[in-house]
Amino acid sequence: MGLPFVAVPSYAVPLRADASTDASASPFPAQPVAHPAAVQPTATGARHRTATTDAPRPIGDDASYGGSARRDVRALGPLAGYAADPETTDLFVNGESGLWIDAGHGLVFAPAWQCDETAVRELAVRLIALGGRHIDEASPCVDVRLADGIRVHAVLPPVSSMGTLLSIRLPHAADRSLGALADAGLFGVGEASAARLNRLRAAVRGRQNLLITGAAGSGKTTLLAALLGEAPADERIVAIEDVAELRIRHPHVVALEARQANLEGAGRIGLEALLREALRMRPDRLVLGECRGAEIRELLAALNTGHDGGAGTLHANSLEDVPARLEALGALAGMSAAAVARQTVSAIGLVLHLERTDGVRRLEAVGRFTLNGRDRLTIEAA
Repeated sequence: MGLPFVAVPSYAVPLRADASTDASASPFPAQPVAHPAAVQPTATGARHRTATTDAPRPIGDDASYGGSARRDVRALGPLAGYAADPETTDLFVNGESGLWIDAGHGLVFAPAWQCDETAVRELAVRLIALGGRHIDEASPCVDVRLADGIRVHAVLPPVSSMGTLLSIRLPHAADRSLGALADAGLFGVGEASAARLNRLRAAVRGRQNLLITGAAGSGKTTLLAALLGEAPADERIVAIEDVAELRIRHPHVVALEARQANLEGAGRIGLEALLREALRMRPDRLVLGECRGAEIRELLAALNTGHDGGAGTLHANSLEDVPARLEALGALAGMSAAAVARQTVSAIGLVLHLERTDGVRRLEAVGRFTLNGRDRLTIEAA
């Protein structure tokens, strides 16, 4: 891997507006790999096939973002060159097996990356420490957020049977607006795209509560941030997340982040507690980054007591699966299926379901919750 690097918080070495992300601008020692070396999938679609030559992508401004802002990825040390591409959303280090990169075309292998297990483990330990946590055999699975919104998840052996695993989620180099997402094709093409864009803007301005669903990596957080960016500037947004990822282009955003228990098992502050605290902060819009457990009870209760204009995300395979997912989460909170159904119908105005196919993200369906004749939650196209 070359010379070792020293993990320094990125806020300690602020990136100048005219600075690049190459080795000369980095506080870390020079690494043998300074640019992305991922190989694009072949025409046959064999994503795990590699070529004999590397074709680095130029690292420049992302025109679709409408600006030249870039992520400060120097905290990633030897991975910084791969993360500097503004289109890269995920990096995966699979022990000694290598590095895989997702830059919007599916996962591709980076043959130039070579790192033994000892070096990968050292990298994982330092990145987790940079996020303010500790990883070892007693706590082998840790999730942290670095400065500039970079999310790092690490798993050590023996939980991982193939060596140290790193999963790194990168935020967009700049905050994408709803219009930029439409230009990128998220809502389709032509008149259909324009109609959906206008409808979503009207929903935000009309203070409808929105639930964004989809699989991991389908663009839920990106769409949520873009929608919240359409809120009037004089409104106060309180965003609650397990690990902070939302980057909202809005002048008044308050962010709350859950806290894990310490080594003694004390000090945990979960999403349900943060939701209760957020209600005392006079939010104009209450946002839950992801519904994943018993906090659904507090969220539905809040959205049913005058806190309109809120939003959140939920993992679901399809629009039709969303009611069952909500019932399952409600069960974790001790709620009956009928209680979940009645509160959800009155709380959530629209459901926006995203899908990702061959690296392309699309708003696949828009739905609205209804009750069937047995007081069970159903959903219909809207």
